[in-house]
Amino acid sequence: MQKEEENNNLVKEPYTEYGRYTYADYLTWEIDHMVELIKGKVFRQAAAAPRRIHQEISVKITSQLFATLKGRKCKVFSAPFDVRLPVKSRKHEDINTVVQPDICVVCDPEKLDDLGCVGAPDLIMEILSPSNNKKELQNKYEVYEESGVLEYWIIHPYEKTLLVYTLTDGKYIPSRLFTLGDQVPSRCIQGFVLDLDELFEGLE
Repeated sequence: MQKEEENNNLVKEPYTEYGRYTYADYLTWEIDHMVELIKGKVFRQAAAAPRRIHQEISVKITSQLFATLKGRKCKVFSAPFDVRLPVKSRKHEDINTVVQPDICVVCDPEKLDDLGCVGAPDLIMEILSPSNNKKELQNKYEVYEESGVLEYWIIHPYEKTLLVYTLTDGKYIPSRLFTLGDQVPSRCIQGFVLDLDELFEGLE
């Protein structure tokens, strides 16, 4: 009887036009594709898996970060991995932003629990795809800045470029646009340098 009541509480498909969802709602959804919440609004990911180039870039960067962070308290995670960005409190019903960055690094163990991360990661990387550019460049930019993500890297695999936003006095300062021939160091993750020639090699 209890299991039947729990099943009745599941929402198979949240209404995207309704902008008052919370992480408590998110936990009840039973849907096949990935969704994110940004300030209470639902953003659905494409039903299809990410493209091959997206996945190759993600694996390359995640592997390099894992090797760089070995033996340190910082940990790297790749999607799907829930990052909750609380404003008022860490209670499920008070959190209305839950994102799944392509790659993130968390250096504060207190922010990690069985459900993922609660609080701002130190570093977030997003790999653009034709369907998600607006969400990454506008909506996520705002919540990452507001929540205190120290570095936000945006990788464009088809143009072979990288833009880094660094948090300075609560506001993001953009780098120049990096491209082939550049080696890009992280300010918040000591020892991590991304070689763009190596990153984009063989991805045509």
